[in-house]
Amino acid sequence: MYEALAAQLAEQEQQLIEWRRFMHQHPELSFQEINTAHFIANQLRSFGIEIRTGVGGNGIVGVIRGGSPGPRIAFRADFDALPIQDEKDVPYKSTVPGVMHACGHDGHTSILLGVARLLQEHREKLKGELVLIFQHAEEKPPGGAIAMIEDGCLEGVDAVYGIHLASELPLGTFGVKTGPMNAAVDAFTIKVYGKGGHGARPHQTVDALVIASQIVGALQQIVSRRVNPIESAVVTVGQFVSGTAFNVIADKAELQGTVRTFNPEVRKQVEQELRKIVQGLCEASGARAEIDYLNGYPPLVNPAAETERMRGLITQHFKGEALLEIEASMGAEDFAYYLEHRPGNFIEVGSRTDDEGTQYPHHHPMFDFDERAMLQAAKLFLAIAEDYLG
Repeated sequence: MYEALAAQLAEQEQQLIEWRRFMHQHPELSFQEINTAHFIANQLRSFGIEIRTGVGGNGIVGVIRGGSPGPRIAFRADFDALPIQDEKDVPYKSTVPGVMHACGHDGHTSILLGVARLLQEHREKLKGELVLIFQHAEEKPPGGAIAMIEDGCLEGVDAVYGIHLASELPLGTFGVKTGPMNAAVDAFTIKVYGKGGHGARPHQTVDALVIASQIVGALQQIVSRRVNPIESAVVTVGQFVSGTAFNVIADKAELQGTVRTFNPEVRKQVEQELRKIVQGLCEASGARAEIDYLNGYPPLVNPAAETERMRGLITQHFKGEALLEIEASMGAEDFAYYLEHRPGNFIEVGSRTDDEGTQYPHHHPMFDFDERAMLQAAKLFLAIAEDYLG
């Protein structure tokens, strides 16, 4: 069954590319994916697939019912974009200023649409059911996964699988990892309130910009001096906003950043240390601080048994050195929530070639991928479907 379906899917590769390029031209930010959700729903309806819209927000869930009883598994694809200006010179460049698909989610969605159409056509041969999870808001905590789970997208599901196109892996390869694969992600906003004034009379002010600068430096000592060096942790300040003019001392400053960890105890420790540093520096300087600390996605942990299953399928169905053992990453992925509720796996699919256009990192204004990777990912989904439902 797999070989025949894979060949049929290859004949439909151009459709995957057309879907992907359409979504690339019309990206929407997390929690704002109204038109993208409509596009996906309309495609699924045209295939004759039973769907539920508005799942957990803008999410969509479809169900392909096989011709005889069997397991119920789920495939997930995300479809939100990022607040980045698309700087590529390609015909399918984003038409939305300041918004682009810079992480491959347009590809993920096209992949699952192609798999859905093909398996719906051959549903009578399936033994069980396939749940199609099209998830909104992967990029922005608290993310769309947790809301979709609360809204029942995993009801009755025995196992759940997801893929991610990876510009750091060569085309034709699949990256697998047993255990922790992606870190937990937290986000913080720190607002410092001082007393503004004339740039020539600093003694009459409480300089919020200077105090915030001290906070940025001090936060870097959490990982280097407070966290056990055996543990992994990252504290990054990504945004610093303060000041209005060259000769005005700022009365307020705002910092935004992220924390990445694997160990739950280290996660708590970093938050506690951050709060102590901010409050201590502000109190010592006569300023006041507000801290908004958001606990985001948990670590993504791949179960050993399911990872071994993926190794077997990749070795069985793909040629050469397709299977790669990858290292854990401090990047985060809210697919982690699905794996907290069900067994399954998250697999990276190589999309990098010698073409410079495929070598930019994710979340870069020039990000793109070799579109042949979509067919590879779709074939892996087919292999998983046959393994469970064939």
